[in-house]
Amino acid sequence: MTKLKQQLTLFQRIERLHPYETLLYLGMIGSGLIFLFLTFAFLLSSRDLLAGMNQTMPIVFLISTFLLVVSGFSATSIKIAYHEENTDQLLRPLRNTVVLGLAFTFLQVIGWFELKSKGIEFTGIPSGSFLYVLSGIHIFHLLGAMIFALILYFQLDKSRKDEIQKLILHTNPFEKMRVRLFTFYWHFMDGIWLILFLLFVLSF
Repeated sequence: MTKLKQQLTLFQRIERLHPYETLLYLGMIGSGLIFLFLTFAFLLSSRDLLAGMNQTMPIVFLISTFLLVVSGFSATSIKIAYHEENTDQLLRPLRNTVVLGLAFTFLQVIGWFELKSKGIEFTGIPSGSFLYVLSGIHIFHLLGAMIFALILYFQLDKSRKDEIQKLILHTNPFEKMRVRLFTFYWHFMDGIWLILFLLFVLSF
């Protein structure tokens, strides 16, 4: 009876989700499955050839990983500032998160050139190709989050000049949900990259 009650509660919670939440969670599940499939394919590819090339992980991948971790803390600050209803403090970490995301993307592209200079090309050994594919797909997902963050930033910046709009922004459950979903998704992409980065390190 208790188990049935828990199941009903779970179904009720799912039914009460906003359509945006449902789409995001479904998208994250889909993205997770894609990364899972590609990760297994990478692990089953000729990783011994990659290790046999006696090359090291591109240093820019390490730097970009550090920046992405920092952006995770910045994303957390967004949620905190929103709950405190401090628009000025909310804009700062939101801007920093986007800038760090752009820096991460830029360094990832540089990392591709560094891989090529090491003899690891996209059309080369399968494990080398997966390095580009996994990194590229992750960037694609992160770019979507950055576009959303920029839209949110300009909306927030506009609203702080109008006290009524500012009040609506901080009391509207929809806006609260958007901020929460953005930070959740950003941390999700952080976690995905950390797992991929660990696999890359172990492969060299």
